[in-house]
Amino acid sequence: MITATMIPYNWEPIDIEDFIDFDPDEPEPHPDAMLQNPVIIYDLMPALHDRLTDGGRNTEVFMDTNTFLCYDRSNLNVRIQPDCYVAIGVDAETIRKRRLYLPWEAGKPPDFALEVASETTARHDITDKMEIYRRIGIPELWQFDPTGGDLYGSPLAGYMLRDGVYVPFEITVEPDGILSGYSPTIGLRLCWRDGRLLFQDPDTGEYLKNSHEAYIDGREARHELESERAAHEATRFAARMARERARARIRELEERLRRRGESV
Repeated sequence: MITATMIPYNWEPIDIEDFIDFDPDEPEPHPDAMLQNPVIIYDLMPALHDRLTDGGRNTEVFMDTNTFLCYDRSNLNVRIQPDCYVAIGVDAETIRKRRLYLPWEAGKPPDFALEVASETTARHDITDKMEIYRRIGIPELWQFDPTGGDLYGSPLAGYMLRDGVYVPFEITVEPDGILSGYSPTIGLRLCWRDGRLLFQDPDTGEYLKNSHEAYIDGREARHELESERAAHEATRFAARMARERARARIRELEERLRRRGESV
């Protein structure tokens, strides 16, 4: 379970004229949702949510993909939708019900944001969107490119905000070709492997399971449990039958003794 690091939110107006392809009267579209969702939903959300929220018990950690992050008090349509973001030490239930993240009410910007590359959003992700995150004050930003770098320029990149500037994290290349970088905010290594996004526990070296892997493990665990229950029931049945046979044998012997006594 992760704990909160409170970062005061200093709101500053953002001139949307600085950015391209943005309509302040309409929410940001998600044209490539169908391409991004398999990565986000199946590889990212279940694994991260269980890890960061302690299985949902920690309600002070907010993590989502489909809520808006607002950055103008005067116009809540001036907002952005991270592919995934995490805020620690906030009222997660209130944010989720409203479906809007308001940094000035939460008391801080989100702590972590992740973008997943797609053909129609890649340019926006690494230019305007990255600049908005910098101005909002998101301390940690990661960019994952399933294509291996065709869209973002690199398969995996991470940045820490220092003195108002995003400074890159070190990305290491393992002998088997896996790229990885450590996130101090969520306490995990983000890994690029064959176009998949993986999260690795730096202490154990184990990868968090995606929903399909968790389902398979759960199904196997349920099958094992059912087999154990069946074996237990079979043992109980065999023991019950043995007791009944023993009782029948005792009744038979008692009946023989009774008959012998009557015949004497």
